[in-house]
Amino acid sequence: MTDTAAPDQAQPQETAGPPLIRMLAQYVKDLSFENPGLFAAQGQTNTAPEIELGIDVRVEPGPPEQGIFSVELKLSARAKRQDTVVFIVELVYGGVVQLQDARREDAEPMLLIECPRLLFPFARRIIADITREGGHPPLMIDPIDFVGLYRQQRQRAEAEAAAKAAG
Repeated sequence: MTDTAAPDQAQPQETAGPPLIRMLAQYVKDLSFENPGLFAAQGQTNTAPEIELGIDVRVEPGPPEQGIFSVELKLSARAKRQDTVVFIVELVYGGVVQLQDARREDAEPMLLIECPRLLFPFARRIIADITREGGHPPLMIDPIDFVGLYRQQRQRAEAEAAAKAAG
């Protein structure tokens, strides 16, 4: 008797494929825009405001057997001209992701680097749109080095763990 099944269906693969991220959903969790200095800013349109930018990434696990996580990218910006706050915008943009074929040591970098990298362009556009709708030039946030942020976070965590162990 001959086997007529396709070659890839004849036997299950012995090794798992490369780790994958499936984006199951994306959403705005929280959005705040304050425009206290619009009129003060109108007279000073020739000088760009000073922008203070804040970035945070949070991960919450879902059902562990399914490899589902909630990843939240928080972006905040405060624009000032001299002592006047021109606008404040805060956005928490979330994604529900599923990690497939990810080893334990791969999961953390995937969740804290790759997932925010996937969410960032959408969050950036929302911030640009809301600042434009608020009467200002769109705030186009420069690309973010999530690898560098992850390394800084790991170094801080290791330093805190070492300090606790020594103390």
